Amino acid sequence: MAKKQVFVYLGSLGLALSLVSLPALAADDWADEEDDWGSDWEEPQEPLLPFRLGGFVEAAGGAHIHSNKVVEDRMDKEYNLGETRLRLEVDGDWKDIDYSLKVDGLADGVDEELRGELREALISTSTGPVDWRAGRQVLTWGTGDLLFINDLFPKDWQSFLIGRDEDYLKGPSDAIRGTWYAGEVTVDAVWSPLFQEDNYPDGDRLSYWGPLTDANGNLTGQMGQTAQPVSDMAEEPDDFPEDGEVALRLATRQAGIEYEAYGYWGFWPQPNDQREMMQGGKAAHPQLHVYGVSLRTSIGPGLFNAEAGYYDSRDYDSQQANMTPNSEARFLMGYDWELISNLNVGLQYYLEWTQDYDEQEAAWVDMGMQEMAGEEYRQLLTTRLTYRQWRGDLIWSLFAFASPSDEDYYLRPSVTYRASDALTLSAGGNVFGGENDYSFFGQFEKDSNLYARARYRF
Repeated sequence: MAKKQVFVYLGSLGLALSLVSLPALAADDWADEEDDWGSDWEEPQEPLLPFRLGGFVEAAGGAHIHSNKVVEDRMDKEYNLGETRLRLEVDGDWKDIDYSLKVDGLADGVDEELRGELREALISTSTGPVDWRAGRQVLTWGTGDLLFINDLFPKDWQSFLIGRDEDYLKGPSDAIRGTWYAGEVTVDAVWSPLFQEDNYPDGDRLSYWGPLTDANGNLTGQMGQTAQPVSDMAEEPDDFPEDGEVALRLATRQAGIEYEAYGYWGFWPQPNDQREMMQGGKAAHPQLHVYGVSLRTSIGPGLFNAEAGYYDSRDYDSQQANMTPNSEARFLMGYDWELISNLNVGLQYYLEWTQDYDEQEAAWVDMGMQEMAGEEYRQLLTTRLTYRQWRGDLIWSLFAFASPSDEDYYLRPSVTYRASDALTLSAGGNVFGGENDYSFFGQFEKDSNLYARARYRF
């Protein structure tokens, strides 16, 4: 026992004995005791920096389970994840303004480059009943678990599918967000001055089913498994301010039920208008308006959620229904509960209903590619199983997607071990399969991979 600890212990014992033997201590005696005790405690030191500094170092690696010729020929590598990441996080406040900065430095073995990524650069403040956040920030809302209907903020699908931490699925937005607290109703409004697309599979790490090209990069008119960079054949809306995005949410809680209404005015997050591309031009991000609602409440031992949204595809062309995205109605329902001690189960049902499906099907039939029309009603079932051991230091997880309409699946098994407060080890996989190599998940079967990560936080 350290000398100071011995002193404190003896002092406490002496004080206790004095309380027993001298119950009528005078007020000035108590003051003397407090002065004596106070001299033994050190004054808290001023922080060395006027802000808080932290972050982590992470090493990650992953490789394909199957031979993926189109990607390996292009990249000359059999792995799709091999990187060391340094994250620096700074946050603090100045007067009435809070600020936050998150920057990643990356040594990427797949792209063979060193690069920096700005994850967050944000200031926030309040003016009356309104909270403001401006700058680069990660935004999210909605009730789905890895299923998004009314959340149209950027997603990094490439990171998600190759084994980076799940946090990297949500991409950052350059936006201004205002949150107004009006009694029982909360209003969120987000304005992004320029549209920000998803980071979708782009051929460098993941192959996909798409238009084939010849040796000169010209379209052949055929479809198949390809690693041709989509971004080389696409154009992003970039005119300020007409190519910005606006998202709105109204939320309230009544009788234990959370209700939310949403609106979005912007563009499809992926370049799925192929009219110009088929003529030798570029694919485009057509205009999109989305209107939706959701609710969440406790039922029985768990939590129930439901969400719906109508996707109004503003540039849909009925004369080229297979080249432009159709309007859709999307629905999901979910339930999450603890089945037994330490085992949590989450279930979801998801539906996409194509509005003018007959026109879409007829257009693909005319091209002799009826299979590309898909289904009028695309259904998806998901389950998340999470089992915790060793007081939560060891976590086993399985997230499974299965589509009875597309006859395909996607499995995400993982295990995470927290070796200490600073060190976390993770391993897992992304496993795809299906009856057809052109279906939503089936197209990624050759991209199935295993990965491992080690993160040290400081």
